[in-house]
Amino acid sequence: MSHATPWGGRFSQEPAEALLRFTESTGQDAALFVDDVRGSIAHARMLAARGLISEDDARAIVQGLEGILADWQAGRIQLDPRLEDVHMNVERLLEQRIGEPARRLHTARSRNDQVALDLRLFLRRRTADVRRALARLAVVLCDLAEQHAETVMPGYTHLQRAQAVTLGHHLLAYVEMLARDDQRFADAARRMGQSPLGAGALAGTSLPIDREQTAAELGFEGVAANSLDAVADRDFAVEFLAAAAILMMHLSRLGEELVLWSTQEFGFMTFSDAYATGSSMMPQKKNPDIAELVRGRAGRVYGDLVALLVVLKGLPLSYNRDLQEDKPPVIDAADTCEACLSILADALSQAQFHADRMAAAAADPALGATDLAEYLVERGVPFREAHHVVGRLVAETDGLKRVDAAALARAHQAFGPDALERLDPRRAVQARSLPGGPAPERVRRRAAQLRELFRAAGG
Repeated sequence: MSHATPWGGRFSQEPAEALLRFTESTGQDAALFVDDVRGSIAHARMLAARGLISEDDARAIVQGLEGILADWQAGRIQLDPRLEDVHMNVERLLEQRIGEPARRLHTARSRNDQVALDLRLFLRRRTADVRRALARLAVVLCDLAEQHAETVMPGYTHLQRAQAVTLGHHLLAYVEMLARDDQRFADAARRMGQSPLGAGALAGTSLPIDREQTAAELGFEGVAANSLDAVADRDFAVEFLAAAAILMMHLSRLGEELVLWSTQEFGFMTFSDAYATGSSMMPQKKNPDIAELVRGRAGRVYGDLVALLVVLKGLPLSYNRDLQEDKPPVIDAADTCEACLSILADALSQAQFHADRMAAAAADPALGATDLAEYLVERGVPFREAHHVVGRLVAETDGLKRVDAAALARAHQAFGPDALERLDPRRAVQARSLPGGPAPERVRRRAAQLRELFRAAGG
């Protein structure tokens, strides 16, 4: 059987089956099918507007491509790996559908600028998907933070109890991380806004095309200013992967805390049965697999970022076939991020948080040690002296478990009986009403601000 190839009449032999198997990318390219068709429709319209193909041919091409897209979305098309990539598959499908006019579509275009265009279109679309999923998780966390603005719990450093905070304040810390993640994705999306279409293989074309027309039709803000850079650049993909890796780091940290909180040792939360798994051997087990898998999949996205950086680091200008390896990490990272964000939003919206267990942990009087030191500071004692006094008091009273008014008076003459009130975790939380603090009114106000921000973004 004779195989169609994109490189034309230069070769006198049919490509070897081993070559076709090694070089084809249809499986990974399938994710770009919609973007390839969109780009081709815009290109055909521009060619007609510039008189490079007839209006009749352009109409046939556009109608044919629209029909192909409808068939693809209905699941009626399977890609042929012998045609090497998605671009040649679309072109062959179009030729089968409309005949000779299809052969004019590739006028003034190379697969080099075509794939660069497709990947930008794909990433702009998938970045928007990830941002919507991110916003949804953020809104779920804001809702929980507002519900638990007064639910006291220990805050930790070094995974040791440190000071009293609230669950709402703790959850909002992750929303702040997500807000920065969203900004990073938004910044990356802005730098995807230059269309490479028209750069050709590497040096553009002598034909009188209109790059601005295709850029505008496809929603770009402008055109890439250098044809060599246009086909060789994958910075936008690296930026997306960097933002994705940072996001997954944040989700992994959240996953780690959910794993800890759902243990019997902490007992701060319980996953819904619908979002937990069991053991094949131990009948009593209820495992937080969602949180563990989110934590584990962060490593995949880190790998995606490193893989693309390694592909790019030694490439001379302009296009090299190594760039075929840009799509698997990008597609994998987009899929992984969106899936992790969505499942966490689902699971957390149905999780149960145990305020009684958190309150019991926050009742540890040692969490008030800093508050006692600040009591002394308020009465003119230098902080270093106050720190030393309270530290000694902690050692003498079993972590403040046996502290009383007499012990305070022995520790320092500036202590009055009212100092014992500083060991109340609810009072400690209320007292920290500075901007960014855990006081309930601050938490509610910030949760409302962040919720509004993310709802505007589609959450």
